[in-house]
Formats: sequence, structure tokens, C-alpha cells
Amino acid sequence: MGEMSWSGRRGVALPARAMSDPGVTGRFGGYGGRYVPESLIPACHEIEAAFREAWEDPEFRNRLDTLLTVYAGRPTPLTPAWRLSQELGITLLLKREDLTHTGSHKINNVVGQALLAHRMGKRRLLAETGAGQHGVATATAAALLGLEATVFMGERDIERQELNVLRMNVLGAEVVPVTTGSRTLKDACNEAMRHWVSSVDDSYYCIGTVMGPHPYPWMVREFQRVIGDEARVQCAAALPVGVPDYVVACIGGGSNAAGTFAGFVDTTARLVGVEAEGGAAATFGRAGVLHGFRSLVLQDDDGQVKEAHSIAAGLDYPGIGPEHAHLRDGGRARYVTVNDDEVVRALRCLARTEGILPALESSHALAWVIRAAKSGEIPAGSTVMMTLSGRGDKDIASIREML
Repeated sequence: MGEMSWSGRRGVALPARAMSDPGVTGRFGGYGGRYVPESLIPACHEIEAAFREAWEDPEFRNRLDTLLTVYAGRPTPLTPAWRLSQELGITLLLKREDLTHTGSHKINNVVGQALLAHRMGKRRLLAETGAGQHGVATATAAALLGLEATVFMGERDIERQELNVLRMNVLGAEVVPVTTGSRTLKDACNEAMRHWVSSVDDSYYCIGTVMGPHPYPWMVREFQRVIGDEARVQCAAALPVGVPDYVVACIGGGSNAAGTFAGFVDTTARLVGVEAEGGAAATFGRAGVLHGFRSLVLQDDDGQVKEAHSIAAGLDYPGIGPEHAHLRDGGRARYVTVNDDEVVRALRCLARTEGILPALESSHALAWVIRAAKSGEIPAGSTVMMTLSGRGDKDIASIREML
């Protein structure tokens, strides 16, 4: 195993409290909290109380585990990237969230929240979506449990994710185009929260990533923790030393990364979150409040939220989850960027070396692994566990324009 510290000093893993319950304040260091209109405070308290009760209820946990197994397809395999590993001089293992039902990690969180909403007596799920995967997962879970679903999606994302819009419609969800601002994920979040304010009595806001007011960042991470917990056991069986040198995941808001990191935060593995160069809040952001939580946010000199850009609709977000900001400040996780050209090359590389078509979001993580291995930043012979957060079917139209 290599040393943890990026400066060459041996690092010390965070104590057991790392990535655990943030308490009633929902604070991760100086980040997190609950910054919402007064009318939503009772709803947030209700969700927190319901989640705490459900999470301690064996019947709820058993039902969730059963659905994740027989419906979502867990556990997902840890696939060696044999040919690419040989080319890069490392051992690359892929945690295959692309093989879940609906094709991404989003189903883990949505099944959990949909069960919670059903338990609370809510009849409708509200959701925002960028790449469409969270919207598809929400529509799927709503159909499974007999709930209604309304999904807010930026007009620009609707245009570049036509397949996922069709999937949501077929599943019975109402897709509401958002025409304000940049017409992408940030604006979809704005509209979903506005609608929640006016329909809080019968609707449950099913947030798709580790953002939003407390308890969402913590709750979503706990629903996604299954990724890291499974990978930890699988790595223990697959690797001579049990723990990889690097654990890597793409990050927009950061749910697949949070779930992955939660399984390894108390080990010597280096944790790396990979952002889109044009939406790199962990790299270029400053502390600010967005969508009900305090974290690192892309801002201009006047403190106004800047538009994010990514070739991947799911990473087109100007902030990161508050726990990621805390992990960054504490030095336990490192956050890096890749550009669009690197992402396209990485997607083509995995498709042609391993026969796996990754989502553009996942291709960000792979792009950094390829670059770091070739430059020597990841030393030869290292082991890398990377979460492949979703499959690339949804990106076919965009991919066609790039190739």
C-alpha cells in the first residue's frame, strides 16, 4: 500500500466518526445545515424523524435490502479491467453500478427514499434530474410502489437526454421542462424546491444527490453507502492486501462518490473525486448557500452563483455536497478536474478495450485514472478501485456528435 498523504507524509485515516451521523444540525464541519423557507422547516424535520425511525427499523431495512437484491440487482460485481490495466501498468477494478436496474447508482437512493415516502403516507414523488438517470429511477420506484411522480428537468437537458425523457414518460412520470436560467440541473433543482413548498402536505421531494437541506446529504449518503460497503468486501477478497491504493469516483453533487468513499474512509486508500473542469466547485468554489445547504459553490466576484458546464448533464451543477467540502478541507479526499476532450477519449478507450460503454459522468473518473497512470501520478503497480456510476446508453446522441 502507498502512503495516504499527497505531500509524501504518511497520513492518518479519519476517526470512526468520519462519514457518520452529522447530528440534528446536519453539519459537516462548517458545511451543511438547513437553509430553506420557514414553510419547509417542518417538512425537513418530519423527513429527518421518519428517516431516523426507519433506519432503526429492521423491517424497513430488510425490505430495502430485499428490493435492492431482487429488483435493483445488487450486489453489483467488481470487474477487473484486464486489457486497460495491462496498458496502464496498474490494476483497475470497476464497481459496476451501470449494471443495476435503470442503469446507474441512482436506484439505490431512490428505492430508499420512495420506501420512506410510502411509509410517511405521501402519494407523490417530486424530483429534479440532469442526465435523466435520477428521473428514470424516481419514475421506476414510483411505479413499483404505486406513487405519482413529477420530474423537473432543464429544457437543455431534455434535448440532450431524449431517451431518458421517453423512459420517464413510459413509466408514467410527468416530466416538467424548466426554461429558466441555463435550463440545466441547477434550474431544475430551483423549480422542484419551489413546487415542494406549495405541495408539501402530499408530496415528498426525492433529492437525487448529497445536496439540499439536512437530512438529505446524510440520508442520501446512507442509501448510497451500499456501493462502498460492497466494494470494501469485494476488494478484500480480490486484493492481496485487501484495500486498494486509490478509490476514485466522478462527482457533481457527489452521491456515488459519497457512497463509495463511505466504505473506505477509515482505510489507507486515497480517495479521489473527479469533477468536470467547467463545474469544479470543490476545486474553484467558495463557501456559499445553494438549494438549502452551505457548501463550496461556483461564484463570481459579487457572490452570484456561476453557471457550470460539463459535457455530462449529470455533472452540470455549480456546487458539491457539504460532506465532500468537509472531506476536502480535512485532506481526507482529493478533488481533481478533467476536460471534455479527456472524457470523450476515456469513454472510447473503455468501450474498445473492455467492451463496456460508460456514461459520460463515469468517464470523468476514468479520464483522471488514465491521465494519472500515464503521467506516473498513480505509480506503476498500484491498485485502483473506480466506481462506474452508470452506463452510456443515455448518451448515445451526444456520443454520436463527438465521434
